[in-house]
Amino acid sequence: MARNATNQTLKNARSSKSDEFYTVLSDIEKELKHYRQHFDGKTVLCNCDDPRISNFFHYFSYNFEKLKLKRLITTCYKNDNVDLFSQNQAEKAIWLEYFGDKNGNLVPDINEIGVKNLDGDGDFRSPECVKLLEQADIVVTNPPFSLFREYLAQMIKHDKKFLIIGTWNAISYKETFELIRQNKLWIGINSNRNFSGFIVPDHYPMHGSEARIDKDGRRMVSSNNTCWFTNMDNEKRHERLILYRNYDPVAHPDYDNFKAIEVGRVNDLPKDYDGIMGVPITFLDKYNPDQFEIVGSDYDVKTGRLSKLVKDGWLGKVDRAYLNGKRMYARLFIRKRRPIA
Repeated sequence: MARNATNQTLKNARSSKSDEFYTVLSDIEKELKHYRQHFDGKTVLCNCDDPRISNFFHYFSYNFEKLKLKRLITTCYKNDNVDLFSQNQAEKAIWLEYFGDKNGNLVPDINEIGVKNLDGDGDFRSPECVKLLEQADIVVTNPPFSLFREYLAQMIKHDKKFLIIGTWNAISYKETFELIRQNKLWIGINSNRNFSGFIVPDHYPMHGSEARIDKDGRRMVSSNNTCWFTNMDNEKRHERLILYRNYDPVAHPDYDNFKAIEVGRVNDLPKDYDGIMGVPITFLDKYNPDQFEIVGSDYDVKTGRLSKLVKDGWLGKVDRAYLNGKRMYARLFIRKRRPIA
């Protein structure tokens, strides 16, 4: 199930728990092509999808041999109807199991797919779904963003490799950010405008510039606040940023309250500065852990974990970084890992 798109859409969906939006196949293909080396001989689980209609199931079943998968498992939540938006009325759910092509046509035929009933409603937290999770090597899906914290915690608890979709706002969750800081979680290849959008049900309001009907007649909501989260390595996170700006105290001013300089854009990172720098959260889309260290965030300063960043004698607020008396948006604090040569 996919996430919702604009900030207001996300806010509304959080209130209504309307998470029944589906991921477009092209977006799955665009991201998954960067991780093919991880799937050889592995069991993949998609545990937040109706497997009969899910584009995640479609991708993995049709690429089963190409990826050299061992097994594919998909489960769904309360959905007995072959309908993209079933409203989850059924009290039973199913799970599908696929071991690859058997008749040589390289197509996942219905008689090659094992369809089995679940005893419960298919909630990813249920004991029977957890049992399936324990059999998987890699989890790839689009979990309900209203349960993102709980879903991510389950992945970490069971030590699973995963590639999941979430909102950019989830980066600011304490639990999520700590995993990023510890280099146990990172942003995938595509985020924000690199998502073509999500398929939405008929009852969903189509308003604003982000809502449209696509060429196939599907009701779509585009996204500017969505990203992939993963703990599987990819080439992007090792791309070294080329720094060409020199440190300039005017262009890189000190904060009023923190012992750090403000760098408002990634392109403005100075090549000759080794101290702590404050950057927008969007820096994570370019973050290379070999090149930079994440010291923490302004939230860490507020809670006391990074109290050493507060300037001596400062008596004002430490809820955020302040610059010339202006309260800044949320900031990460970073520094280069290697000293200037």
